[in-house]
Amino acid sequence: MPPFLGAVVGFTVMLLSGTLFDLMDYIFTNRMPVPVVLELLVHSIPSITVITLPIAALFATLLGLGRLVRDSEMGAIRSAGVSFRRASVPVIVASILVSGLAYVLNEHIAPSSLHRAQNLVREALFSDAMPTIEENVFFRGTGDRYFYVGRIDTKNSEMRTILIYEMDGSVYPGIISAESGTFGEGVWHLRNGVRRTFDERGHTVDEVAFDELIYHMPPDEVPNFGNQKTTGEMTREELGEYVELFKRSGLDVKRLEVEYHLKLALPFASFIWVFLGAPLCLHSHRSARVFGVVASILIAFAYFVVTALFRSLGNNGVISPLAAAWLANIVFFVAGLWLNLRADKV
Repeated sequence: MPPFLGAVVGFTVMLLSGTLFDLMDYIFTNRMPVPVVLELLVHSIPSITVITLPIAALFATLLGLGRLVRDSEMGAIRSAGVSFRRASVPVIVASILVSGLAYVLNEHIAPSSLHRAQNLVREALFSDAMPTIEENVFFRGTGDRYFYVGRIDTKNSEMRTILIYEMDGSVYPGIISAESGTFGEGVWHLRNGVRRTFDERGHTVDEVAFDELIYHMPPDEVPNFGNQKTTGEMTREELGEYVELFKRSGLDVKRLEVEYHLKLALPFASFIWVFLGAPLCLHSHRSARVFGVVASILIAFAYFVVTALFRSLGNNGVISPLAAAWLANIVFFVAGLWLNLRADKV
């Protein structure tokens, strides 16, 4: 436990330091008050902790079991007829508990905390810009209306890839899509788009193309900091609602589906890494501490590289979103299973 807690604190401080370095521009350029910067850092801790938990779990495992190997205690345990797999059960169970903690943080605490942190950044960047619309961000208006803007040029008030969903109590939403548009106070001018309505079975009952459409935005529906969210600021349940909404609209939701499944897959990293790393400690005969640090960094780096690769393949439709989210875990679990089966032969 001491190495685990120390690693959580240490790695979290390191990542927070990197975040603070990025925030220096806000202090000097946007004149963000120092107390606000400190609040932003505090709200960043849960999402950063989700990343540091598996690293800390792996480090503590390699350090603890590595010490047993270095002091010949593991040899004594195994000579008494206890297999390495049986001896490593406590740390495997602990890693499952850490994965559960990571899931709770990632699903119930980190999204709202990250949303607050991002709002502080938005207020610093866009406090003088109206309206405050961000690109690649979802927001919900009044009357069950949802909005999405793919790209935004706040300087020229230009938007591209615009989607508006009007639920109105129907099973399938009415959809307005436009290639581009401009925004003003209370009005969006949309260009080159289509307006569609559907029946209860999802069949198109009306489709009207337009060169230009004036869409009125009530004052209480204009995007603000509170109702804009990236996928990282959503819970898995919230993101799932958007996925279903977009699916019913017939739109491509591969990227959203990948993020949706990753919200469940990534918290399992603690268990996967410990399961893979535990048998590696049998090779740390000299310095368990150095071996633990190096192996933790290498495994974490390899895992995130493989995850990024599969995520990209999923986003581009090469593999299914479910496979894109879970293949990294499967690959590392298989490698860990092979190492564990060979552990008693080392």
